[in-house]
Amino acid sequence: MMSKLRVRKVAVLGAGVMGAQIAAHLVNAGVEAVLFDLPAKDGDPNGIVNKALAGLAKLSPAPFASKSLSNAIVPANYDQHLELLRECDLIIEAIAERMDWKLDLYKKIGPFIAPHAIVASNTSGLSINAMADALPADVQPRFCGVHFFNPPRYMHLAELIPCTNTDRAILEGLETFLVSTLGKGVVYAKDTPNFIGNRIGVFSMLSVMHHTEAFGLGFDEVDALTGPLLGRPKSATYRTADVVGLDTMAHVIKTMADTLPNDPWHQYFKAPAWLQALISKGALGQKTGAGIFRKVGKDIHVIDVAKQDYRPAAGEVAPEVLEILKLKNPAEKFAKLRASEHKQAQFLWACFRDLFHYTAFHLESIADTARDVDLAIRWGYGYQQGPFETWQAAGWKQVAEWIAEDGKAGKNMADAALPAWVSDGREGVHDAAGSFSPKSGKSEPRSKLAVYDRQRFKDPVLGERADPGETVFETDAVRCWHDGDGIAVLSFKTKMHTVSDGVLAGIQQAIDVAEKDFDGLVLWQPKEPFSAGADLSGAIASLQAGKLDQFEAMVKTFQDTSQRIKYSLVPVIAAVRGMALGGGCEFQMHSARTVAALESYIGLVEAGVGLLPAGGGLKEIAVRAAAAAGPGGDVFAQLKPYFEAVAMGKVSTSAVEAKELQLLRSNDLIICNTWEALHVARTQARALADSGYRPPLPAKQVQVAGDVGIATFKMMLVNMLEGRFISEHDFEVSARIATVMCGGEVDRGSLVDEDWLLRLEREHFVALAQMPKTQERILHTLKTGKPLRN
Repeated sequence: MMSKLRVRKVAVLGAGVMGAQIAAHLVNAGVEAVLFDLPAKDGDPNGIVNKALAGLAKLSPAPFASKSLSNAIVPANYDQHLELLRECDLIIEAIAERMDWKLDLYKKIGPFIAPHAIVASNTSGLSINAMADALPADVQPRFCGVHFFNPPRYMHLAELIPCTNTDRAILEGLETFLVSTLGKGVVYAKDTPNFIGNRIGVFSMLSVMHHTEAFGLGFDEVDALTGPLLGRPKSATYRTADVVGLDTMAHVIKTMADTLPNDPWHQYFKAPAWLQALISKGALGQKTGAGIFRKVGKDIHVIDVAKQDYRPAAGEVAPEVLEILKLKNPAEKFAKLRASEHKQAQFLWACFRDLFHYTAFHLESIADTARDVDLAIRWGYGYQQGPFETWQAAGWKQVAEWIAEDGKAGKNMADAALPAWVSDGREGVHDAAGSFSPKSGKSEPRSKLAVYDRQRFKDPVLGERADPGETVFETDAVRCWHDGDGIAVLSFKTKMHTVSDGVLAGIQQAIDVAEKDFDGLVLWQPKEPFSAGADLSGAIASLQAGKLDQFEAMVKTFQDTSQRIKYSLVPVIAAVRGMALGGGCEFQMHSARTVAALESYIGLVEAGVGLLPAGGGLKEIAVRAAAAAGPGGDVFAQLKPYFEAVAMGKVSTSAVEAKELQLLRSNDLIICNTWEALHVARTQARALADSGYRPPLPAKQVQVAGDVGIATFKMMLVNMLEGRFISEHDFEVSARIATVMCGGEVDRGSLVDEDWLLRLEREHFVALAQMPKTQERILHTLKTGKPLRN
């Protein structure tokens, strides 16, 4: 049996933006990291690394899952600390893209590499095989490329680039570590310049730049066309260039020009004159405050190439083009884009045509399968569909004919012929057997590596359908199913997985069924979020209709459902990823255990709409505070951090921070790969069931902070009100939150039960819901999606 790769400690060489952020993500995942750079010329020899670590705190989005992790990275320099490399199981080199510098560094570290350690370069475009030659012969089988995308914490893609001599077992061990420990989507790339993601992604941007000029469009207009309307990120094309940095963009383009002299599209691998002009003026994009776009007061301005000056950005999509882009049928959409005489439609068709042409032409040289290309572009560039998926959905044969026709008419960016396999009678590159490989000439299935068994539902490519499991019951609001493993799974079907009457009934039914026929129950959603909370539109409707009894009954049902989760005779596990807000947060608080993906944004946010948590959340906080304080202890001190989080409607920026806010418990699990949440939750349910699970005993004697606690919280609120940090209605809401948390107007140290606390929650929730200012907040949030301060 092959020994497993165990990674206790990782060295990252190079404390530049990427190296420092890779180190940050390693500690996010609980992996010890040592960050190396050159010794500083003056002062502390680790000055360069320490400055880089301080710089991470200023980056947005935040590289660390919690500010507290910033001290977990060990700073080091090449003069004093090379001995530390002997303790490292993995060494990731992330220095500047200069082959001579990299080779010098490899010679320097060679004698200190442990006999089992893997060495990987995070280069984005240099030859991995050329680097391998600089390493000792015994290290070469343990060397490969691993290319993280920026920012490493958030971008799912990691490209793995084997060398000629890389040991297959080493690659599989590293792939397993990247997928399960660091939460990445791994794609194997061939050792060609820019690998897969940047080769195709940067070409896509270059073709957009070329056609922007050819069709005489504005940069703001192009961004309106090439963002969410195409299933791509909001930053679209030119805003993305600003975020990446125009100097970085020009460097990547130059790398393509220098390293791909024989590419049929080579003439387009140059930074346009306007891009070079902006760089020479020091307008490098977001990092310098101006680039293609710049902010003027609250307005966004865009560079106008003809005038060589900025103008207000308007960027509108023509109504007739918008109508085409809204069509649900991809084949109809592409036919109309190509046939339209509007320059925006012609521009879009031209961009897609040249992207499809380029990707098909280069598939064999850059990737093993079409799936690798599509996943690389989705995971690395945030597209909803990769180029091959888009082409196939639009009608493979028809689009291929159009590309060929446009080629004959001299419209394509290059006159290279499409590969023969494109027109061999196929309907696409993805089918039930897998995805097309030019090397084998047939469809290849997904990797059989054991780590992927942890992904019950993988991120699918076009046409992939996972077995949905056996349905136990299904309603308009929920589906309950299982895989024959004794663990039932419940998923919500509402928009944003909000909690409706149907969801509450579904949870109660699922627990009834699970107690009778299963060993455990998992609450899990096939897509993010976990739950955006209660269905506010349903609540406001019954309020406005004057149905107060119905409204109060709904709140009672919500609380009963949370209690049912907590006191179920089989363990109920919450598998959280994405947002778990309001009621979604309360459900996971009542579960036997929560399994949270690192990117989980958890919070009790009801104060934002003028309400308080009433699905048992405040009751649960009071119970937890009393337990933490112990008999006769200081309950108020335990409540204080909770109060601040709830009154301010704080949402954690990660699962790690949710633990710090105590919305997750110390024994709740955090995982990095969102696709493993269901697997881990089911193993937790099984483990608890197998160890003789019993629900907690009902909390009959909860010590509360009482009237003194309420008075102390109110004093804090008065100061905030007088300082105009909060409005009078904020004061009202927060005072009621404090009243419920402290167990009401009873003596400090009084003992109450859960029913008492739940009744308090209900009373204050219903009272707030009837107030005009709360109703204004709810309606404003429903209409705009933003909170109202009134």
